[in-house]
Amino acid sequence: MYKIIRTDSFVKKANKFLKKHPDLQNKLENIINLLTVNPFDSSLKTHKLKGNMKEFYSCSLDYKFRIILSIIVVENKVYLIDIGSHDEVY
Repeated sequence: MYKIIRTDSFVKKANKFLKKHPDLQNKLENIINLLTVNPFDSSLKTHKLKGNMKEFYSCSLDYKFRIILSIIVVENKVYLIDIGSHDEVY
């Protein structure tokens, strides 16, 4: 099991995001639950980012929205960094 750590900035952005998109609340909770089991589950489409974000990963909330992560496999921790549309988080 992986421990999910929500950064302060993620909490603020997630609250703002969910006010705009309340229909995605359950989906976000399901994804976070799946991240605790396996952050590389194929349904999440988790992939390593490149360029100035190369230390982070991204997973899909849905077709339009992404969650930015930092995964520390050795310590079994997943840090939630950002949430938003493709243009907002990259």
